[in-house]
Formats: sequence, structure tokens, C-alpha cells
Amino acid sequence: MIKKLSLIAAAVLLPTAATAVTAATAATAAPTALADWPRIRSAVAPDAKIEAQVAKIVKGMTLRQKIGQMTQPEIKTITPDQVREYYIGSVLNGGGSWPGMNKHATPAEWVALADKYYEASMATDMAIKVPVVWGIDAMHGNSNVFGATLFPHNIGLGAARDKTLIAKMAASVGQAVRATGINWVFAPTLAVVRDDRWGRTYESFSEDPMLVKSYAGVYVRALQGSFKSDANVIATAKHFIGDGGTHEGRDQGITKSSQAEMINLHAQGYYTALAAGAQTVMASFNSWHDVAGGVDYGKMHGSKALMTDVLKTKMGFDGFIVSDWNGIAQVPGCSNDSCPQAINAGLDMIMVPDDWKAFIANTIKQVEGGQIPMARIDDAVTRIIRVKLRANLFGKKPSATRFAGKLDALQARALARQAVRQSLVLLKNDGGALPLERGRKILVVGKSADNLSNQSGGWTLTWQGTDNKNADFPNADSILKGIEQASGAGNVQYSATAEGVDVAAFDAVIAVIGETPYAEGDGDIGPSGTLRHSARHPEDLAVLKAVSGKGKPVITVLVAGRPLYVNDLLNLSDSFVVAWLPGSEGRGVADVLFKGRHNFSGTLSFSWPKSACQSPLNAGDKDYAPLFPMGFGLKYGSAGKLGRLDQSYKDGGCGVTNMYPVFNQTDRATWPLYVSSAGQRVALGTDVNAVTTLPAVKVETAQVNTQQDGKLVTWSGAARLEAHNSKAIALPAFAATDGALQFDTIVHAAPQGKITVAIGNTALDVSSVFKRLAGKQKQTVIIPLACFIAKGADLSKIDTPFAVASDAAFAASFANIQIRGGAAKEKDAISCGEAK
Repeated sequence: MIKKLSLIAAAVLLPTAATAVTAATAATAAPTALADWPRIRSAVAPDAKIEAQVAKIVKGMTLRQKIGQMTQPEIKTITPDQVREYYIGSVLNGGGSWPGMNKHATPAEWVALADKYYEASMATDMAIKVPVVWGIDAMHGNSNVFGATLFPHNIGLGAARDKTLIAKMAASVGQAVRATGINWVFAPTLAVVRDDRWGRTYESFSEDPMLVKSYAGVYVRALQGSFKSDANVIATAKHFIGDGGTHEGRDQGITKSSQAEMINLHAQGYYTALAAGAQTVMASFNSWHDVAGGVDYGKMHGSKALMTDVLKTKMGFDGFIVSDWNGIAQVPGCSNDSCPQAINAGLDMIMVPDDWKAFIANTIKQVEGGQIPMARIDDAVTRIIRVKLRANLFGKKPSATRFAGKLDALQARALARQAVRQSLVLLKNDGGALPLERGRKILVVGKSADNLSNQSGGWTLTWQGTDNKNADFPNADSILKGIEQASGAGNVQYSATAEGVDVAAFDAVIAVIGETPYAEGDGDIGPSGTLRHSARHPEDLAVLKAVSGKGKPVITVLVAGRPLYVNDLLNLSDSFVVAWLPGSEGRGVADVLFKGRHNFSGTLSFSWPKSACQSPLNAGDKDYAPLFPMGFGLKYGSAGKLGRLDQSYKDGGCGVTNMYPVFNQTDRATWPLYVSSAGQRVALGTDVNAVTTLPAVKVETAQVNTQQDGKLVTWSGAARLEAHNSKAIALPAFAATDGALQFDTIVHAAPQGKITVAIGNTALDVSSVFKRLAGKQKQTVIIPLACFIAKGADLSKIDTPFAVASDAAFAASFANIQIRGGAAKEKDAISCGEAK
């Protein structure tokens, strides 16, 4: 069915060449296509003196010391004394991890912990002590640190198209990271995104490989410098390779590019990053299946062909390759704590956040047993120590720098505000509603006007950017604050919903709407979803309907991490501005909305869709027909009128699916999780660091398939975990037909009592199922819906599509909960005799 919200199609009249960059000229012209992987000459040349030092250090190390150097635990799971005991080479803090788990830790507290780790690494019994190196995801500023300046995410920086700006930003990030005693940054991201349904689209500069290439080297040079400044840090080119090309934009999925596409499209950023001297490369979670060439390279974490044969041998990379978070576990035959295949394939440092002790023990046994050659271990350790020597980590405590512990070193607000101004893209200005006169009466509406969390997006203080309040941003201004400054606070009224407000009393309306924070996994738009923004955020459509058509110009500012289908919102707006994820400096938006010294200069670094399922959509595609092409961007005075757009859309998702999500990374918000025990019921929320404890149960985040994708539930008595929504729905036919309730689980402790799994109020006894799964690796449980129906379940009115309860001690992790059509016929489905 087509919903005919408007049958008036519009021809998009593009601005003149003087006011916009066309798709054909949006970035540096593409070079002649490469037939093979090129040899890269690094700006960091081999140094005979350093190589001699490296050889001496490695020669004097024991096997245990070498494996310790290759190991990277997370700071929540390792103490400084354990760094000493296990000869640890590196630590990291993931998103939402801070010293002492204090979200508001000061720079001095970060430095104090960094010093403790460093001092521990200098207190080992090694013949020559090797300093530990701390790595951090400083994605758009030192974004995990309270009070740090937050720049626009990469998608906004791509729209700015300014290499000088990128260099200044990256240099300030390096300084801010060193202010916390850290020497290694997991950036820049060099993904060339092909499908905007990917939840990491905003981490990419552009769909244009040449724009990514033009930024990559500049970014690396600004971070690393010559390793002589107290503001220099080790850079990471990531994620190698093809992370932006996965099928249907699925995070950690399969990239089906040809070899020519991989070399000439996805690899472009690496050519300049490596030439600029990037010292580390992070392996990607995705797989690569060259369908055209008939070669399946498998998971990048296990690909010798890519990591060793291509990156190290053909391209000549002599730094080290680090894995991603538990990435080795995705290699067939591997687990979080064991993967000789990945080390043999070319991984040098292994990111094992939690299971690092077992990893060290297992890897030592694998070397001693001949599964991993000692030559491969020596090569990995040689590369790690080479980078540490080049980066001048030896003999210098983290606190012994000019920026260490200084609050002002975290600040670059004027620069970030400039970046915001340059990143803004004007898509519509029919009637010349912009620029606004200063001092006019302005009504501001929309949930994101005074919400610094929405404004900053993912990878901000927490991993997903969720569970943040305005109070968590002491050195920041919301977009509303910028508007108040520009027009005078007395002339501005704010109402998030516009409910009960007389629009006629104002000269203009500014609606600040958009996406809410997400990061990898959680941000994916799955096959059952579309790019239609109003489907996920109907509150934005509602607020625009409340203020549009009232005789006053409506200026919409969209805060988003990707291009979206927003024709309905465009039709309700006189002017439409894409602000991306601007970060801490909301005043930069108002700088351009109001008359003054600043005009719009940003242009799209991604193509903008004209329909809800127009993805993939990339410049150069056959039959390329976006609503706005890559490179589009109006200025004040631009000619052209957008007019009214067709805002119809088809029911259903963009992909073919038989899966209805209940709880997974792509659709967590669909069915919120609750836990109940002893008369208490608590919503688990979105904070992956949260641990919820009730009288007979504890719930915490766990990994079942991918990073922090599940919930570990530990029962000591009667309690229940459930996915629940206050509004009952009918199960879609595509999922109900021969359907089954399906979930992934790891049973950590066998049940000591009765276990039930329920849909609605219909519960089945599955105690025997969980007893036989105890002690095994991840298992998928498939319970036919027919078993629930036979017990009286009504699938036309479901408010609780999943619940699991125990009346005694039991521990299990749950993830990827869904109802899947056709699954009941699969051979692994449980019989109704076992689920009774």
C-alpha cells in the first residue's frame, strides 16, 4: 500500500554553479584506477638506531613478556599492579569507561591513573623495561572526557570540505588527549560509506573516496606531528578494510566489493594515512567476499591475505595492527580468549577487554605447542616496540608533559564553533526566510534545541552517547543558547512540543529536531526499517505540524548522523538546515542562521535520498537520481526553489526479512527491557555500564555475539526479565508464519529450579533446555510459536513478546531476541514436548 500523504511531486531546482558544488566536482578528481595494491612510502622512515634498540629489547624478552606486550585489556578489568605482573603492552578505555568509573573524572585523575599504569610497566623484571601505551576512542574531540570540547562528527567535517580546518581540529584533539595522560588515539576512521543505513555513517567523512583520501593524511600528520611535541599522539587508520561497504549497511557484516572496488574505493584513505606515517592500523569487524572474483576472504581479523600479504608486504606498513573489541572471537574457531588464527594472519596487538588473563595463558600454550610460530610473535612484538620508540614513550611519564592535567588543554571552543559553521548545509530556503534578523521574536521548538546529548551524538562520554544530561557538558552551549544569544534571551521562547503556544505572537519559528544518539550496532537501520525519519521519530513530524501553516516562517534545523528521507519535514518548512551532529558548540548554528558575518558554506558529502528506501545511493551509481546530489548546498541569495515534494512511502522495510526484532542492537528501543523481583520492577534503560540489582537478581551488560550486545542475568531466587511495551501489537504475518521465538544465549550456571519463557501471559517450562545448554558456548534457542498458541497465547495482542523467569539460582546471557518466520520448521527448533 502507498500512503498518499501528498501527490504533488516537485522538481528540485538546483542552485547555480556559483553557489553549490556539483557531484562531479565535489572532491578531488579521481586518479587513474589502480590494478593492484600500491607500495606506500611512509613519512616515518626506518631508523637503524631504533631498529637496533628494538632487536636488543626483543632478544632479551621471555615468551610470557612478549605475549604480555601483545595484550590490551580494558581499564575496568586490570589494575596497575597487574600491568606489572603480566608485562602488559597496552590498555584501553572503551566508550563509557573512566578512571574509577567516575564519569566526571578530572584531567588530573586521568593523568594519575595513566602514571600508575606507566610506573607499573617500569617496575617489571624485564631486562629493558617497556612502557605501556594507553589507547582511547577520541572520536570528535577527547570525547570520553568530562568538560572536553566536542567537534562535529566526521560527517559534518566532510561537509566543511576544509583540510586546514581538519588539521587544526586533529592537532587540538592530540593536545586534549595528552592532557589526560594518554598517547594513542583510535582515529581517524577512513570508512567510505556505501549504504547510509549503517549506524556508523556519521563516523565517515564522505561517500566520496577522494574526499576521505584528502583528509586522511592531513589528520594523521596533525595527530602525530614528528612525535616531538607534547601534543602529539599515535594515530590509528581504521577499520581495515571495507567497513563502510557492508551489505545493507549491516554493522560487522559482509562487504561484497570486487578487488578493484576495494583497492580504488575503500582503501583510498589508507594510501594517504600510511604515507603520512600512521603507526597503527585497526582491523575491521567486517568480512570481505569478492563475489565477482569468486574469493571469500572471510573476517578481516582472520585474513592473512589482507593483513600480512596486502598491508604489511605489498603496501609496506611497518607499524602494528591492533584488533577491535573482542574482534578475534568472530574468526571461525576462535573465542574471546583464544585465536591463533588471527595472530598467524597478522594481528600484532589483541584487544581483549575482559578475558585477557585467559588469552595470555592460551597464547603461551599455542606458541609452545607450535600453533603459532615464535617468528610471528617476534615480528608482532618488534612492531609494537618500534612504534613505542618512534613515539618517544620511553623514559617519560604521562604527567611529565606541559599539557598533562590541565583543564584548558581540553578546550578549543572557538575552533569547534568555526567547524560547526562550516559544516552546516542549507537544503531549502524558499521565500528567503533565512537569514533571520537579530532581535526578532523567535519561537524555538523541538526536542533537540536544548539537548546537548542529541547535539553531540554517539561516542560522547558513553559508547552510544546515551544516558547523558546537559549537566554532563559543563563547557558547551546548546543550539537554543546560541539562538538566545543571537536574538536576545527576552525575545526567545522555547517549547519542546509547541503545545499550547500561539505561533502568531512570534516573527519566526526555529524547529530543532532529529535523531537521538547511537553508535555501532545500535544505530543500524535493519531490513524491517527505512530511511524515513518520521517513522522512528514521529514527535518531530508532530511538532512541525503544530507550527507550520500558521503564517510565520518555519526554519528547521535537523540534527542527524546520516542523510534521511525527510520530504514530509521539508514540506512543512520554509527553510531547512542540516546541522549533522555539531558537538558542544551550538552557538555555531545560530552564527549562520542570523544576519551577520557568516554565510552557509557547507555542501553535502553524502547524497540525499528522495525516497524512503533509496539506499545504497552514491555519486557515480548507475541511474543516480538523489533528491540532492553530493556536493549540494545553498548559500544566501542562491537561485532556485524547492517547492513541494512527494512525501509518499511504502509500508514495510527496505529489506526482505522474516525477522521481527524484540531486543537486538539494531532495534533495542522497540521493546524496552524490564527486570522484576520481590514486587519491584525496574526498566533497564540504555546505559551499558549500568548494573541493576534487585533482591533476587542482578542484570548487567554482556557480550554474546558482538560488543555489549546482551544482558547477563544472574538469579539467586524468583525474578523475571521481560521485553515489554505499554501498547499491544499484532505480530506481523511475515514473522508469525511458521514462526518461532528465537534468542541467543550463553548459560553460565545451570538452573537450580524452574525456568519459563513466556509470550504475553503464556509461559512454557524450558528448564530442561537450559540445563543441557549449561557450560557451552553461545547457543541459539528456537521455540515455535505454536507451542505458545497451544497454551492460549493471542498473537494479535502482544505487549510482552519475550520474558524469561527463574524461581532459583541460574545465570545466563541473552541477546538477539526476535520472532522469526519459518524458524519453527528448522531442525534445531525445540519441540513443544520439551517446551511445555
